[in-house]
Amino acid sequence: MPNFKTLDKNTVRKLSKRKQEPLWMLDLRLEALEVYKKTPLPSFGPSLKNLNLEDITFYKSPETAKKNSWEDIPADVKADFDKLGIPQAEKDFLAGVEAQMNSEAIYGSLKEKLKKQGIIFTNIEEGLQKHPEIFQKYFGKLVKPTDNKFSALNGAVWSGGSFLYVPENVTVTLPLQAYFKIGALNLGQFERTLIIAEKGSKVHYVEGCTAPSYLKNMLHAGVVEVFVAEDAQVKYTTIQNWSKNVYNLVTKKSSVEARGKMSWVDANLGSKVTMKYPACYLRGSGAHGEMLSVAYTGSGQVISAGARMVHEAPMTTSKVVSKSLAGSKGVSNYRGEVLVKEGAKNSRAFVECDSLLLTKTAKSNSYPKLVIKEASAQVEHEASASKLEEEKLQYLRSRGLSFLEAKDLIVQGFIEPVLEQLPLEYALEFNQLLQGDLL
Repeated sequence: MPNFKTLDKNTVRKLSKRKQEPLWMLDLRLEALEVYKKTPLPSFGPSLKNLNLEDITFYKSPETAKKNSWEDIPADVKADFDKLGIPQAEKDFLAGVEAQMNSEAIYGSLKEKLKKQGIIFTNIEEGLQKHPEIFQKYFGKLVKPTDNKFSALNGAVWSGGSFLYVPENVTVTLPLQAYFKIGALNLGQFERTLIIAEKGSKVHYVEGCTAPSYLKNMLHAGVVEVFVAEDAQVKYTTIQNWSKNVYNLVTKKSSVEARGKMSWVDANLGSKVTMKYPACYLRGSGAHGEMLSVAYTGSGQVISAGARMVHEAPMTTSKVVSKSLAGSKGVSNYRGEVLVKEGAKNSRAFVECDSLLLTKTAKSNSYPKLVIKEASAQVEHEASASKLEEEKLQYLRSRGLSFLEAKDLIVQGFIEPVLEQLPLEYALEFNQLLQGDLL
């Protein structure tokens, strides 16, 4: 099966036909393609001048059909995911797993008990084929092609990703996880994730991202849409470890109804450039949204991350805590917005963005935006940027710690408020990855 390098209507039609999609999906893809052609690159944030979109392969056919047993995966592909600990993680503390290599899912499983409760957790292509009524009701209702150039690109060539549906009053006690890996040169990955949590339900979804290092730049432009019904709770955790030649340009949005709760938890390492601003649209009275993020940037890396909290109803609350570490010549930017619309009476919002500069050549910037149209709203914003203090290092070293041990202890204390929100196994994984970058 050939790869898809030329981005035109013929390519989009071939992709849609290969996936046996209904006509309405093809129409959405073609509309997104037209928007993509007309939309310029973002006018803010990190420079994207070295991202050659003409050199991107937009779809790569899978080398293996999707399997439901880990032992059936080809040895070379399985070895890549074995390194990430998927099989053991699945046995120990996951309720279900979806794994994607390049453009398609290669593995999927869900514990039988959860299937009997009506939970649907599968790759997004199967979601479209087997559950079209649910799918069409929600797909593309939050993230539009007109949001930005890369949401339009995703809308035209999306492939792979997760579909998760949790019925009313069902609680998923263990996390569900998706792994996304780019394993081919010049490949773009455009997965689409759609999560629907019905009234009173509760679920924790974890995504892991990784890619080997190549000489040429690669692109990841995923899209996530999360729908949180009344009294439902969704936590969406990302553990990102892209190689340092990946442009990670994603669009994530959630809609939260009355008394619902949406939590974005982000742990970001790697990538050449990351632009990521998860949003919560708080549409029902008493809805809550939060974003907790930690990021590390090193030489040649730029992370521009933050959140968008939109208060549309009374008594809504939001919380944003951003912790960034910048080492070597890394650049860390916080970019966020809090919008309290007229009528969102007695809403409350809190934003805290802190940066720790580990070297003299590192940089950190903050670009907050607060738009308050309701006099009864209470909005707080705090921001700080500090250096790795020599006095603290010397004090810890005087207590018998080495320089690296002292540095690591300061870093751990700085990022603890975010890491404590991760499941223990993932917090340990992130710490190990971070220590590898800091050494």
